[in-house]
Amino acid sequence: MTGIWFLIIVTAIIFAVFLIGYRNSKIEEKKFIMKCADEFGSAPSARLKKQRDDISGYFKENISDYSVDDITWNDLDMHTVYDRLNYCETSSGEEYLYYMLRTPQTEDTGIFAKMEKELEALSGSEDERCKIKQCLLRVGKSGKYSIYDYLPLIDKANPGSDGFHILMLIIMAGSIFSMVFFNFMIGFLILITAMAINVVSYYKIKASLQPYMVTFSYVLRLIRGGRELLSLEDCTFYDEIREIKECTIDLKSFTKGSWILMSGSKVMGSGNPIDILMDYARMLTHIDLIKFNSMYRKLQDKKESVHKLTKDIGYIDSVMSVCYYRASLDRNYCKPEFLTEKHYEIKEGCHPLMNAPVPNTFTADRGFLITGSNASGKSTFLKMCAINTILAQTIHTCICKEYRASFFRVFSSMALKDDLNLGDSYYMVEIKSLKRILDAKDDSRAAVLCFIDEVLRGTNTVERIAASSKILEFFANHKDSVMCFAATHDGELSDILGKLYDIRHFEGEMKENDVLFDYKLKDGPATKRNAINLLRTIGYNDMIVREAENMAIRFENTGDWTL
Repeated sequence: MTGIWFLIIVTAIIFAVFLIGYRNSKIEEKKFIMKCADEFGSAPSARLKKQRDDISGYFKENISDYSVDDITWNDLDMHTVYDRLNYCETSSGEEYLYYMLRTPQTEDTGIFAKMEKELEALSGSEDERCKIKQCLLRVGKSGKYSIYDYLPLIDKANPGSDGFHILMLIIMAGSIFSMVFFNFMIGFLILITAMAINVVSYYKIKASLQPYMVTFSYVLRLIRGGRELLSLEDCTFYDEIREIKECTIDLKSFTKGSWILMSGSKVMGSGNPIDILMDYARMLTHIDLIKFNSMYRKLQDKKESVHKLTKDIGYIDSVMSVCYYRASLDRNYCKPEFLTEKHYEIKEGCHPLMNAPVPNTFTADRGFLITGSNASGKSTFLKMCAINTILAQTIHTCICKEYRASFFRVFSSMALKDDLNLGDSYYMVEIKSLKRILDAKDDSRAAVLCFIDEVLRGTNTVERIAASSKILEFFANHKDSVMCFAATHDGELSDILGKLYDIRHFEGEMKENDVLFDYKLKDGPATKRNAINLLRTIGYNDMIVREAENMAIRFENTGDWTL
């Protein structure tokens, strides 16, 4: 009788846990719907912060003919731009959004027309947005492992035999039978011993399979999220839903009994009592390890469907992010207009990461050479242009009033550093960076739009002016394939290249011993020197500042640098 009462109590506890878990899940669903509504029109909340630093898995698996290279990505601080754009609920979405930003379109393929239709429908329906978000939340994020890192390695995994796991289950079942019908104490001791052996061996076995088990769990959540998307009536993402349906049908055999391996409605370790109970059950019985071996064999010829499912859900999540991002801008954005002729025009363009940016308007049919002192706005202007071009050709969204331009391939050479690993000096890194742009202009695809900050700053004045003027002249002479925006402190370049480039400048005004910048792009070369004045504004010794000013004036008049 003691054994029967023991089983009744355990069963009652398990039933109570399931009831609590069901109630908690319903409460969480209501809270999440409220969050979805609150987050629309706001910057990404802390809960949406990406869990992995490396989100390049899908991008690496789908390298295109042109992508934003690492130098340009880092120059423009595109990691931070990505974080501002990221409203994704899934790892697939995070990786697809990264892929989108790294792979600008270089011709009109119709993808933007499709995206705009989807964005218009989503922006007008809070109910559909929240329902899609709920489906995506079922998928969740995979933690530190990327599905693209481990799917190619499935063939090399060694799942092992089920013999040991099945033997331990037989022993535990026998011990429970003994507790009920024979000797409770002996059966109980055998059960505790078997469980202890399983707990100790569980972590050792699972450690080698952990990346694959997390990947499998994520695939299962993709399938479940996909099935929930299928249940939505008249869903905006018609093409993706159709392909998701085909993939879930193909993966049906893979999902049988998947609740054994799967954990939670969100991500593993969500804190739900049911999830916690199942985690202990898996640890004590190894049922997830047995199921893993079975699913491993079934996945061998299903990887193509997994890739398609991951891509489709990633695309849906990414478009949802763009929708939320646009809403957060409070209509301070525009849809780009793409032209067939080479042209570049931005009206009231702003940097997407600045809280109170100063907008600038310009039109360019050839390159710009921009002069001005430090802190006047040259670098920020170059980044504003480059980022808006990338956003135009990826998420079809620009942070300006109007954007009209042809398709470009964007390159930059701006925030370079010495490469100690290769033993390269700053100058060597710089000329290599410029060389890749020179080589890119020979490509027959879309024209190059390049942004160069302080051309050849890593060498002496005479050689810098001579070499940089010839590099910039080369770009100007290939105007059909290159448009170059360059910033420089060397006023001499304005005289040398004045017939090949539009000369523009940023500058400030001295007021009450302080330099005030308006950050507005102006015509012509800079006429004022503020670099020395900046020394005074931050408290340099007045004698140093005064003598530096006199020395600069004397050099301009006589060419003499004598101290």
